[in-house]
Amino acid sequence: MAQSQGWVKRYFKAFCKGFFVAVPVAVTFLDQVACVARVEGASMQPSLNPGGSQSSDVVLLNHWKVRNFEVQRGDIVSLVSPKNPEQKIIKRVIALEGDIVKTMGHKNRYVKVPRGHIWVEGDHHGHSFDSNSFGPVSLGLLHAHATHILWPPERWQKLESVLPPERLPVQTEEECLHGSP
Repeated sequence: MAQSQGWVKRYFKAFCKGFFVAVPVAVTFLDQVACVARVEGASMQPSLNPGGSQSSDVVLLNHWKVRNFEVQRGDIVSLVSPKNPEQKIIKRVIALEGDIVKTMGHKNRYVKVPRGHIWVEGDHHGHSFDSNSFGPVSLGLLHAHATHILWPPERWQKLESVLPPERLPVQTEEECLHGSP
């Protein structure tokens, strides 16, 4: 009987040591390196959630990749909502600082993205709360870069950084003044 109690005590002690090491390591990993998130809504269709409300894609979010605010046009990123800091949104980067973007429904037809900001939009225009609603987004609101679809299994894939040709930034301010196609 005493032997079995000793075994339980040793097991419990080893479990506690492992637990108190594993939890901080796991929390640090999820906070600094990568995590997973379920994507809700139609704003990123057809890239994410192509099945509509019947399915939700689960994506891998890479925190490490945006640690120096290094993003490219076409990247799908997670960011803190400029309108609700308790909510994270997922959008595609359309323009970087210094770019001039032709907006879609914004109060200004053209916007020059200020320093330290990006322009983000959902792929499903008209069904997305994005920069066309709230303007350029501070790089400080970046949370992560979405790199892969993990669920459902039939949609496993790497997410490519693709910018639709019609959303390329305007090349010069003169194009804004004289109109571009």
